[in-house]
Amino acid sequence: QVQLVESGGGLVQAGGSLRLSCAASGSAFSFNAMGWYRQAPGKQRELVARATSDGSTDYGDSVKGRFTISRHNAKDTVYLQMNSLKPEDTAVYYCTAALGGTNYWGQGTKVTVSS
Repeated sequence: QVQLVESGGGLVQAGGSLRLSCAASGSAFSFNAMGWYRQAPGKQRELVARATSDGSTDYGDSVKGRFTISRHNAKDTVYLQMNSLKPEDTAVYYCTAALGGTNYWGQGTKVTVSS
């Protein structure tokens, strides 16, 4: 059974940084893609960043230039370095991993950015 465990959320002041981590377990195969989505109160879940197994990355427009995703394929771990955080980055951040057409989700970690 695939499990994704996130860590690293918390409270930070605007302009600060946080690093999220997500460790996947329970898969005999490497995930096609791993990444992060977020959902703010009253809003739809949106893509933050995604990294495929061949090294390509994709970012949501609102985080380009501020957030960096990195992935350790051998460990099935993905990281999200978040810099220059803004109050509008406040959300629950969910780790996701794709394998064979199935998307797996973590339980989420809350990020709060105070102004």
